[in-house]
Amino acid sequence: MSRNRKILIIEDDLDISRIIKDYIERNGYDVYIANDGKEAWQSIESLNPDFIILDIMLPDIDGIEMCRQIRGNNNVPILILSARGSDTDKVLGLGFGADDYMTKPFSLSELLARVKSNLRRVESMNPTPQLMPPELEDVLRFGNVTVDRKGYKVSKDGKEISVPVKELELLFYLSKHKNQVFSKSQLLDAVWGYTAYGDESTITVYIRRLREKLEDDPSNPTYIKTVWGIGYKFCSDVSEE
Repeated sequence: MSRNRKILIIEDDLDISRIIKDYIERNGYDVYIANDGKEAWQSIESLNPDFIILDIMLPDIDGIEMCRQIRGNNNVPILILSARGSDTDKVLGLGFGADDYMTKPFSLSELLARVKSNLRRVESMNPTPQLMPPELEDVLRFGNVTVDRKGYKVSKDGKEISVPVKELELLFYLSKHKNQVFSKSQLLDAVWGYTAYGDESTITVYIRRLREKLEDDPSNPTYIKTVWGIGYKFCSDVSEE
């Protein structure tokens, strides 16, 4: 019997955290609450959660900074909650490794839908060996970069690179469709699974982060090319073995 997924809510507002906890628990998840950064770190270490809902305003640490620190050594999906709705906050959150973003007040049903969507995507990237699709068994090698789609990891010059879930999914999708041009909205729909509440600036942030990790010269990329006025494509001169 498979275990319930563990959701960690990092939120200092007790009423909000309890409302979210009760709602998500009714849908079959194990939910835990941390009310500040210190308690959150203890919970992350002890629980190893499958998903984190992170408030951007915490009493002892800025939520975006905490997101950056978590992402430093952990690829757990992170959804940021914020009472501030500016594009700057959103881009900052995504730029430091968040996988999703919601502004307060929010719909509990939409929050749950996003949790489920992100978890499904993580699970789809880690199928059991018996069900592994043939295209995910390949190892892509381009230049000094290796993308192990079966092992779910990326390395450069023989050293593994920390690449969060959404960055991996975006890289997998682009590399699977070599030399095909995609608009930002197409990539947003393909990788995040939504367009109605998506923001195309998300793609810009993630492309920049991938280039910084993969390219020797991110300002003059070799692999992930910009097609001006249209979108992006993955360079065709990639050998697969």
